[in-house]
Amino acid sequence: MQNKAVEISASIMCINWLEAGHDLIALERNNIDYLHWDIIDGSFVPDFAMGSSIINTLKKVTNLRSDYHLMVDEPSRIFDMLNIKKGDIVTIHQECSRHLHRDLILLRKMGCLVGVAICPATPLETLEYIIEDVDIILVMTVNPGFKGQKLVAQTLRKIEKLKKRIMDLKLNIKIEVDGNVCPQYIPEMVSVGADILVGGSSGLFRKDIGIDAFVKSMEDKILLGIESRKLKGYS
Repeated sequence: MQNKAVEISASIMCINWLEAGHDLIALERNNIDYLHWDIIDGSFVPDFAMGSSIINTLKKVTNLRSDYHLMVDEPSRIFDMLNIKKGDIVTIHQECSRHLHRDLILLRKMGCLVGVAICPATPLETLEYIIEDVDIILVMTVNPGFKGQKLVAQTLRKIEKLKKRIMDLKLNIKIEVDGNVCPQYIPEMVSVGADILVGGSSGLFRKDIGIDAFVKSMEDKILLGIESRKLKGYS
């Protein structure tokens, strides 16, 4: 990962598909850290989004790293379909994997950064026996599957509790936050421990602002959150 206090991952599910090339250029121009690929199988959540052929086609025209978010039952069955490269993130859901530890170890062997995601109602305690085996924990701040949802407010407490747990265990784990990442909530998300923010329809791809203007606003809000986080004593 780049040496930045807080990174930005762009949710391609929310891109303007009629101007995808234009938006990809804008993301590169603004030094976005990752392209966030939501892969949805219609089983774990009642929708479908972006298969490997679409993702791999878009990846050919960008040098940005990939942040795969697999909202897929038994995700290990599609690992080989993804063009995973060193430095990419691959995140699977705790709720989707029957043998979570085995799947995480398999991802580790593929050379990527290994992530596990949890839905708003999933307790942090479900990660107790795999937490040492991951690089990223993705906290969903909305229920997965659809863009433009309202924030589940309790998840902010969950992020802070997770941050404290990571610090107590002295682990090098990044907290990624996905769901309603907008100017209203970014400072608090960062303040309580977010290290990677997934920008989607409520912010990065808002039609009334544009990518360039929102990234500048996002960076300003991140700085506010970092100052507050320092006061809390969070690294």
